[in-house]
Amino acid sequence: MSAWTWKLKNLPHRLRGWREEAKRLAKIGVNAELSARVRHPGGDWIDLGVASRRVITTVGAGFIVDAFQNLVELEAMNYHDSGTGTNAESAGDTGLQTPAGPSRVLGTQSEGTSVQYKTVATIAYTTTQAITEHGIFSASTSGVLLDRSVFTAINVVNGSQIEFTYTLTVSTGT
Repeated sequence: MSAWTWKLKNLPHRLRGWREEAKRLAKIGVNAELSARVRHPGGDWIDLGVASRRVITTVGAGFIVDAFQNLVELEAMNYHDSGTGTNAESAGDTGLQTPAGPSRVLGTQSEGTSVQYKTVATIAYTTTQAITEHGIFSASTSGVLLDRSVFTAINVVNGSQIEFTYTLTVSTGT
């Protein structure tokens, strides 16, 4: 499937997040964005673009508040996981619906801009699956789920890789 075809098929998932899209355009509040690139064995990277702008979870927001009180370390929120679940995102989510394996991957953190937290991780797959969800966690196992995104299937086979880029933007006044 071409990147353009995938983006068209993913449009309903993007439209479910119309409020988040509007907040991002208006530069209001905290905005989350998940982008993806896929590479199949022997192939080049295919940039799929933005997969989702959806849900920061209640437990994830609580984790951020706890970090302000120095109860947890916010930089721990850097573990990427993927899955095959298709239930819509909810603020009440505490994990992925159906984790796909392999283990969570520690991302590389950076500042996209001075108001953006960015973490990038590449997950390598060893089985044929249809990856449809992604989460950012505070630990390599269990931990707190900051954000869960559901998107159109990205089909993978043994040797495929998906690079996920999660960006959290804290908008300032204009």
